[in-house]
Amino acid sequence: MSCEHVATLPAEVTADADDFCADCRAAGESGWVHLRLCLTCGHVACCDSSPRRHASAHYAADGHPIVRSYEPGETWRWCYADSRVV
Repeated sequence: MSCEHVATLPAEVTADADDFCADCRAAGESGWVHLRLCLTCGHVACCDSSPRRHASAHYAADGHPIVRSYEPGETWRWCYADSRVV
């Protein structure tokens, strides 16, 4: 399953963090549950089950529609614009 936003993604992105939410770290916080990688710019942020929901906030602020799970062994992608797995 795909969506029109997949075609707008760059060929690859470089993650801005390895194993932490960049926004939580910048705020001196921890406690994220799962990490998501923005496939437009490489921003790593916490999921909606985390206290601050930084991945959703990144979409709301920057409009980058697709994230990939940044958890070991997971490769699924989510499109915020279409509210579905792509």
